[in-house]
Amino acid sequence: MNINCIIIEDEPLAQERAKGYIDKLPSLNLVGCFDNAIEGHEFLKSNRVDLIFLDINMDGLTGIQLLENSTIDAKVIITTAYDQYALKGYDLNVSDFLLKPYTFERFLKAVDKVEEQMTSNEKGHADNIFIKTENRLEKIVLSEIKFIEGMRDYRRIHTDDKKIMTLQTFSELERMLNSKEIVRVHKSYMVNINKIESIERNRIKIDSESIPISDTYKAAFFQLIQ
Repeated sequence: MNINCIIIEDEPLAQERAKGYIDKLPSLNLVGCFDNAIEGHEFLKSNRVDLIFLDINMDGLTGIQLLENSTIDAKVIITTAYDQYALKGYDLNVSDFLLKPYTFERFLKAVDKVEEQMTSNEKGHADNIFIKTENRLEKIVLSEIKFIEGMRDYRRIHTDDKKIMTLQTFSELERMLNSKEIVRVHKSYMVNINKIESIERNRIKIDSESIPISDTYKAAFFQLIQ
């Protein structure tokens, strides 16, 4: 397996440690190293990356802000000196959390976890996910999702037989779903293309719901369904 990876890290010593560990693993191919999240984000817009080693505390744009406000398809391993971010990393569905200074053995364990996830994805996407709602995790079968709508701080997931409210962001949900069937069509909507009944004048009909398609997602959406 060949994994294209980048480092987004503003500490020179931490950068060098990560580079050294990456060099030891033939499966990892380092294609970029950035000392701030803004440059890393620009690189991700036009380059395919499988894995990001992402620091949290950086000037301008933090690693958390990058994950919360960007659509990132790559796996993410968080690297930070602050263990209080571990729970937040779980919320953002990252692959692993490395607490600095981490050893090569711990680094290797994190990379092995990513390789297992990527191998599982190649064999087929998971058919369900667990969504955080109130004080529990609720299982949702992906094929039963109709659409997801944004409601201020919440997202409402409409399925065949229930509606679920969650504080997880659209960016988090997109990473969790990792699906070509459930896609973003608007800043406030994701839809399951298998549930679409009709499309007319840039509006999608699913049951009695009329869902808008915004210019931001229009081209990618129509290319996908055609």
